[in-house]
Amino acid sequence: MKLSTTTTTILLLLLLYTTTTTTLSPPSTTLDPKQLRALQSLYIPTTHDPCTQPPHNATTCDSATPFRHLLSLRLTNCSDDLSLSTTALSSLSTLTSLTFLDCHTPIVHFPTSLTTNLRSFTSINSLQHLTGVFLSRFSNLTDLTISGDTIKSSGIRIITSNMKSLTTLTLSNTNLTSFIPKHWNPKLTHMDFSNNKLNGTIPTSLTLLETLKFLNLSSNQLTGEIPTSFGDLISLQNLSLSSNSLSGSIPGSISTIPRLTHLDLSSNQFNGTIPRSISEIKSLKYLNLAHNSFHGVMPFNASFITKLDVFKISGNDNLCYNHSTISKTVSKKLKLGIAACDKHGLPILPPPAAEEPESSVDDMSSGDYDDDDDGGNVKKKNGDHDNGPNKVVLGVAIGLSAVVFLIIFLVILSKCGGRCCCCC
Repeated sequence: MKLSTTTTTILLLLLLYTTTTTTLSPPSTTLDPKQLRALQSLYIPTTHDPCTQPPHNATTCDSATPFRHLLSLRLTNCSDDLSLSTTALSSLSTLTSLTFLDCHTPIVHFPTSLTTNLRSFTSINSLQHLTGVFLSRFSNLTDLTISGDTIKSSGIRIITSNMKSLTTLTLSNTNLTSFIPKHWNPKLTHMDFSNNKLNGTIPTSLTLLETLKFLNLSSNQLTGEIPTSFGDLISLQNLSLSSNSLSGSIPGSISTIPRLTHLDLSSNQFNGTIPRSISEIKSLKYLNLAHNSFHGVMPFNASFITKLDVFKISGNDNLCYNHSTISKTVSKKLKLGIAACDKHGLPILPPPAAEEPESSVDDMSSGDYDDDDDGGNVKKKNGDHDNGPNKVVLGVAIGLSAVVFLIIFLVILSKCGGRCCCCC
């Protein structure tokens, strides 16, 4: 069947139009064109629709029509060419979550539309020249995480005073100074101020945070005692106060925290005796009390210690363990790093290096183990007799005495012979 010239022309035009449209049209996307251009300026691949096939730098979008909008954006291991621009950030004002991971770039002015819309903001080993004033503008955050980035600020209060909805706060290794603020959102669940230069005491007001699950104040310059009301933190699961200058005793109320699994009080100046009630915390898996000034008898038995994943108690020179609950063999196996107790509850000091070890004190204890040391306390076999000093030693002593006596005799004889010659 032959086609007319008109029909052929129409078909050719249609084919040409289809080919041209397919070749020149941009990749199909449901994302707002302004936000698409913003992603491209941040060197984020947009070959595929970021809303349906998120790139390595993950994105999520809403379901708006005709164009969708970004809700979250994570920039990871950014290119050295990355440069934030106010124009791009203005186009991304629909974001509720923004994360920078290993993206070393200076900060720029964030538009108000973005700072007020964000609910989660994270910078880990990323943004440079952060200040407390800059961060304080994110007033509606529920989650703020800054780690490994120096923050220039006169204190934490400058950063958080406008954040009334915070539930998760991490300001770790940021070179912060000053003290821990007293007032917080009562719904706070996570607080991490580790590896800073905070000073002062732990505010008692922290114990009002009944929903707090994680508290890390380690590696600071905190002083004073743990508030006695710490047991009021009924939701607490992880508590780390290590590497400070805290003192006093451990409040017994800590043992009433029902879900506590991690307790680290190491490298402080805590003293007094260790509360026996700590062994009653059924959920506890990690306990570190090393390098303090605790004294007396360690109140934990082998059964409690072996159920823990981590147990550290060394570095407490005046602390000792009881033979009736932990044998010498078990102590070595558990690597307690503290001495055994004598009958007065004091650490048994190791014998001087030049003397033979004594086991008489150990024998006065419970007899949980047998000594195998030689020297003085080895049981004699039937029929053996005490032969006194070693024969070789005795022979050497007699020989030396004879030599000394002979020398003295010759000296006297020579002096006497000299006088006789003079007389003649």
